[in-house]
Amino acid sequence: MRRKTKFYGAVVGLATTGALVLSTGGASGHGYTDLPVSRQKLCANGTVTNCGDIQYEPQSVEGPKGFPASGPADGAICSGGNTRFAQLDSPRTPSGGTWPATKVTGGQSYTFRWQFTAMHATTDFKYYVTRQGWNQNHNLARSDLNTTPFLTVPYGGQRPPSTLSHSGTLPSGLSGRHVIVAVWTIADTGNAFYACSDVTF
Repeated sequence: MRRKTKFYGAVVGLATTGALVLSTGGASGHGYTDLPVSRQKLCANGTVTNCGDIQYEPQSVEGPKGFPASGPADGAICSGGNTRFAQLDSPRTPSGGTWPATKVTGGQSYTFRWQFTAMHATTDFKYYVTRQGWNQNHNLARSDLNTTPFLTVPYGGQRPPSTLSHSGTLPSGLSGRHVIVAVWTIADTGNAFYACSDVTF
């Protein structure tokens, strides 16, 4: 835990001293991650089928902000607490398979990318990852996560462009399947947007 806390401080320092890369481009609401590809994006692009409403509105996974102290309940983190999008919370896809995972390498830089359909005033973006040895057989809970974000990107109330990319270093010491939880905190409402991405270290 101490190692990750130090790492977190270093990444925040990087983010605030200019390791932020912005890019603009087209987007299809609100927002979701497509690097690493999120569960809602996999449903929207047809890679995972029978997802229900989320396939039509991947940008709408909105829930209470304040994670992890508050926010969506355990077991409903990936859906943002939206019962309409409960398929996102299951460790299995609606067809019973495993969620496709993006290959990543611990200790290396990774560029995260968001697509926005409504550009809200933004407090920050935070990224959390599951602990080594987490329970992969139930809906994601806080006890599965390192609740200190491994990357925080402050945004100072600005509105993002339609496509936003920023880079940070992935945690080292992880192997196998994990879930990255990305949280986009809105400055002028009580909500945040949530995206879960399955990865393999």
